[in-house]
Amino acid sequence: MFTTQYHDIVKGLIDTVFEAEEDKIRQAGRCIANTVEADGLVHVFGCGHSHMLGEELFYRAGGLVMIDPLFEESAMLHDGASKSSRIERMSGYASLVIDRYNVKQGDTFLVSSSSGINSFPIEMAEEAKKRGAEVIGITSSNYFSDPSRDREGRHLYDLCDLYIDNHVPHGDAVIPVDGEVKAGPVSSIIGFYIVNSMMLAACEELNKRGIKPPIFKSGNVSGGDTYNVEMVERYLPRIRHL
Repeated sequence: MFTTQYHDIVKGLIDTVFEAEEDKIRQAGRCIANTVEADGLVHVFGCGHSHMLGEELFYRAGGLVMIDPLFEESAMLHDGASKSSRIERMSGYASLVIDRYNVKQGDTFLVSSSSGINSFPIEMAEEAKKRGAEVIGITSSNYFSDPSRDREGRHLYDLCDLYIDNHVPHGDAVIPVDGEVKAGPVSSIIGFYIVNSMMLAACEELNKRGIKPPIFKSGNVSGGDTYNVEMVERYLPRIRHL
């Protein structure tokens, strides 16, 4: 059954990431903890479906408060899916987008692109480094030998201080359903697992340092709204989309 195959593959990929990338995830957690301790922001960027990692982390019950997603609508599907694919391959656009956000030294900049070959996310990583942020990439080593669309031939991992391999296969989908056509993409599920693991690693590190992790509560539990208002007011001047 397709659903059984999908379950087994997703579970296997999560196990692979846990075993192969745990040290890097913990390293990312320490980087984020440094940013929290320095009262900085954790910026998150991705094109197309990768932008959902920002949606997952931002203003999230159980999530860190200082998440600053770069919601660039031109690279998101609801503003034109085919257009977003073309923009992801454009060069020279990243600096225009990042200038609208408060990226600075001491911040963490998380950028996701499974293929890691398109200009926009590569140049976003480059621009974030220019501004002094620590850049963490999520990408797949299965594309490392593929030609890049970057004007200098770089891959995303070339621009990152740290990259985490999501081990996503070529084409993302994993279940053959009609000859050579496959369905069942895996990058989003694996990406959500990675970024939430990173945030938990950061919380664990902050606890070791005696720092209470600033976490949103659910607005559907007693006292949640009051607690969250205080958190929002603290970061409202600095996070564009709050």
